[in-house]
Amino acid sequence: MSLTDPQEVRRHLLAAAAAGHALTYSELLERLGHRFTRPKMRALCATLSAVDREAEASGEPELAVLVVRQSDGLPGQGWWTGSWEKHRFTGDWTGPDARKLVTKLQRKAFRYWSKA
Repeated sequence: MSLTDPQEVRRHLLAAAAAGHALTYSELLERLGHRFTRPKMRALCATLSAVDREAEASGEPELAVLVVRQSDGLPGQGWWTGSWEKHRFTGDWTGPDARKLVTKLQRKAFRYWSKA
């Protein structure tokens, strides 16, 4: 399976959203048939951006926020820098305000896709 195929990545994210849980970068890479490496994670992040652009164009909640670090359950730096304009978040990417934003966005995706 290709980690650069937005439709393939989207299918895994939709399943996670419908089930009401996030995936770590490692879990998503594993589901796509890859082991975790930094280069593979960077390629995946580019695909996640494409998935979110498509979701936004369709009026759907974003999905990339469902992919998180194993260490703290928050998205990585790429998500934060890539979504700054949309969310205008200027706080710490690891603090309680970051957790509050991520939880809000994840719940929105969970609610939306649990009804689909």
